[in-house]
Amino acid sequence: MRVLVTGAAGMLGGALLRHRPDGVDAVGTDRDEFDLAQPGAAAELLARGFAGVIHAAGFTQVDAAEHDEASAYRDNAETTRELAAECARCDLPLVVVSTDFVFDGDRDDPYTEDDPPNPLGAYARTKLAGERAAFAVHPRGARIVRTAWLYGPGGRHFPGRILELARDHDELRVVDDQRGSPTSTAELAPALWDVLRMAPPGCYHATCEGVCSWYELACATLDLKGVADTRVVPCQTHEVPRPAARPKNSSLDCSRLAALRGRPLAPWRDALARYLEEENA
Repeated sequence: MRVLVTGAAGMLGGALLRHRPDGVDAVGTDRDEFDLAQPGAAAELLARGFAGVIHAAGFTQVDAAEHDEASAYRDNAETTRELAAECARCDLPLVVVSTDFVFDGDRDDPYTEDDPPNPLGAYARTKLAGERAAFAVHPRGARIVRTAWLYGPGGRHFPGRILELARDHDELRVVDDQRGSPTSTAELAPALWDVLRMAPPGCYHATCEGVCSWYELACATLDLKGVADTRVVPCQTHEVPRPAARPKNSSLDCSRLAALRGRPLAPWRDALARYLEEENA
């Protein structure tokens, strides 16, 4: 089985290549090689012969998207549409990675795949546009997988940033009124492979089990690394304003995917401990 993985130079794309199943030939590409938003690029790439596609590429700079929504739309919506249309023409299964940010976070319970999206900012709007484009042009083959709070080898992420800051600061202020599920790419990548191989077309949620705040994640990161000389102080979102609004509740109901795979992703703290130990982060 020969599968194309877009965004191969990124954190998630790299994890997909490392955690590919036995018997799968995963071929990575990134924007430097193929700009899939250009007409004809997807056709040229898929002409190399693939049995499926996992689309992990995209514009992921949430705050930068507020100042350059056109670029975010190009990378998250137009590229997805072009790729999905070509997958439809070739009758190939397609997995598109999306985000918890498509929800506004105003409810207390985890969001299901059937809850209506309501994006708060430019990044979220363009990711939702990509979801809808994929379903519109490839309804019989598109699978959308929403995830959240990713971290892993080969990328910049929250646990790594906390450890960097702790080296030079004895106190860190971290937001405590945004909640979600920290998710290791080592846990997500096998789930995405399972969706490609096993899941019918549709939408799925995929995060590590459990929910915490950014403050709780920061505390857990330092605790698991044995960093005791940096104090973490909780604060509110309005005290650290950012260009893009964030949903207060990013938790996702992942029971549909757990039923498909026969198991959920690992609890978030267990996955974090494994990452910090294996990567010596």
